[in-house]
Amino acid sequence: MRVFIGYDSKEIAAYQICAYSIIRNASEPISITPLNIRQIAGFTNTSYKASTQFAFTRFLVPYLSGYEGTSLFMDCDMLVRSDIAKLFSLADKSDVMCVKHDYTPSTEEKFLGAEQTRYEHKNWSSVMLFNNAKCKVLTKHYVNTSSGLHLHQFQWAKKVGELPKSWNHLVGEYDQSEADIVHFTLGGPYFKEYEHCEYADEWWKYFNEANSVLDVKVLGGRHV
Repeated sequence: MRVFIGYDSKEIAAYQICAYSIIRNASEPISITPLNIRQIAGFTNTSYKASTQFAFTRFLVPYLSGYEGTSLFMDCDMLVRSDIAKLFSLADKSDVMCVKHDYTPSTEEKFLGAEQTRYEHKNWSSVMLFNNAKCKVLTKHYVNTSSGLHLHQFQWAKKVGELPKSWNHLVGEYDQSEADIVHFTLGGPYFKEYEHCEYADEWWKYFNEANSVLDVKVLGGRHV
C-alpha cells in the first residue's frame, strides 16, 4: 500500500504523527512517502492561494507512482484511527475516490492566519485514493501548468468515486462523530489556538507514544 502524505515545514509534528498513526493501525505492509516540494525538481506551480506547501504537488501522486496500482494521498494534519487497509479495500474503477464534502467553511481564516478559500468541492482533495493508471493526464507538466481550481475541482477526472465521510472527518466543520481519519482542517492541537479541539487528547496520546523510548517520555508537549 503506497501512501503519500503532504509535507509542510510549518507542520512537521503533524506529518510525523499522521505517519505514525497509519503505521500503528495498519494490518498490512505500507510505504509512506513525504510529499516535499523541495524534492521535486523543476516544480514551480505555487500561484494558488495555498495554505500548505503541497497544494499542487498532491496531484503528482500518480506520476510518482509510475501510473501503476493504487496510491493514497492525504494531508498531514490528520490522525488515522483505523486500519488504512480498509480504505484501500474500497478502491473501485473510478479515476480517483474521495469524500465528497458539501459544506461552507465556518471561518475566514485557517491556521497561522492562512486565508480560508471557498470553492466548489472544498476539501475533496485532502484525501484521494488514486487509480493511477486512469490518471495519466496528471503529468508533471500538466500539474505544473494547471490552475488550482482546475486541479482541486477534479476537472481532470472522468469519474470521481465516493468514500464514506468517516474517512475524512472535518474537525470544527462537522458534528462530532466516530472518525476513521480525523482531519484538523482549521488547525491541529499542536497550535495553541486549537489545543482543545475535538480529538486533541487522542492526538497527544499518539504524540507521546510515538516519542517514547522504553516507556520514557520525551520532554515537551503533554504527557499521559
